[in-house]
Amino acid sequence: MSLAVVGANLDGARVGLRAVDGVIVALGPDVEPEPGDEVLDGSAHILLPGLVNGHTHAAMTLFRGYGSDLGLMEWLEQRIWPAEGRLDDDAVYWGTRLACLEMIRSGTVRFWDMYWHPEAVARAVQDSGVRASVGFPLVDGMDPERGKQVQAEGERTLDALAELGPHITPSLTPHAIYTVSEPTLEWAAGQAADRGLPLHLHFLEIEDEISGCETRYGIRPAELLDRVGALGPNTVLAHGVWMDQPELELVAERGATVVTNPASNLKLAVGRIFPYEAMRAHGIPVGLGTDGAASNNSLDLLAEVKLLALLQKHRQRDPKAMPAEEAWAIATGAQAPLLGGTPLAVGQPADFVLVREQAPALEPGHLVANLVYAATGEVVDATVVDGQVLMRDGVVEGEEEIVARARECARRLGVTDERSSD
Repeated sequence: MSLAVVGANLDGARVGLRAVDGVIVALGPDVEPEPGDEVLDGSAHILLPGLVNGHTHAAMTLFRGYGSDLGLMEWLEQRIWPAEGRLDDDAVYWGTRLACLEMIRSGTVRFWDMYWHPEAVARAVQDSGVRASVGFPLVDGMDPERGKQVQAEGERTLDALAELGPHITPSLTPHAIYTVSEPTLEWAAGQAADRGLPLHLHFLEIEDEISGCETRYGIRPAELLDRVGALGPNTVLAHGVWMDQPELELVAERGATVVTNPASNLKLAVGRIFPYEAMRAHGIPVGLGTDGAASNNSLDLLAEVKLLALLQKHRQRDPKAMPAEEAWAIATGAQAPLLGGTPLAVGQPADFVLVREQAPALEPGHLVANLVYAATGEVVDATVVDGQVLMRDGVVEGEEEIVARARECARRLGVTDERSSD
């Protein structure tokens, strides 16, 4: 299987790219297609690395707009958790296909997911062609006895996910310290270490996590994770909004990655802006996520990266804070190696996008600044993952069926607006 991109703009020069069996084998001005190559016309396009969504719940596209304008716990307890109790494999599959469609259309090539029916998530990822870290949400309601059942299901799921295709990275995904007991947290950390897998959980999204942890355990959340062995270089901490100085130092020392989700944090009014300058000062790897479509409500990382940069300027009262180049590096995963972003280089996976050179939002120049401050996913014209063209000329195969089936599932779950038309 081979692919050739011809005539694309890379750093101001016209180049060709060849990929064989999903790996870039040639990149430069003299690269031409070879017999048997699938050809992707890159003229009038800019070649860019794909984006990496470091935290989401893909199938929550089914709940987009459902329960808007509620606080986090009210939103979870009154709307989301009851609706999730009605989910089945079919709904999660099509909700995830819809999420993958949206991400492909906006240039995301890899995402980190935590959601119910993870085998259905994995099948949807494989069928869509993107890459994902997929995990079963470990939730035992702080009950160690129930935790034993959750652990057994988690172990079965890990084994199943390992067989579901090369684009799937199984992961351990304890939901949060306020929904998972200490023994289950410790089990998850042990499984991640034994299997060489990442561990991905919600962390300090809201201030109440601090008081709850101190009341239950007498220590702060980062100390708890460290005590159970869940804080290390294979750990992805989603949110991290309410970390204090000692926690920053501990997370940095252990080498964990933190993923910020600006739109979701703003929409759910978590009460604080992500302390990026402190993360940077401590050398903590930082990624960017959208969170689920029910709390964002978009999965467009090009829209998300603008919020990331502007919020940091506002927080620091400094327009020089979070320059566009730094924000772009975060969006592509370049500042957080664990997340799996890859550069455009020979020997790297053939995961990349083409954006329209003459897209109004990218004119009349200053590419990176315009990608960060002006563009949305509408500028993306082609998305390639593993050397496979997932979108060409703005068209994703099967889009109409995906949208129709996801709408049908949402109606069956009772989460659509009754005024929505057929």
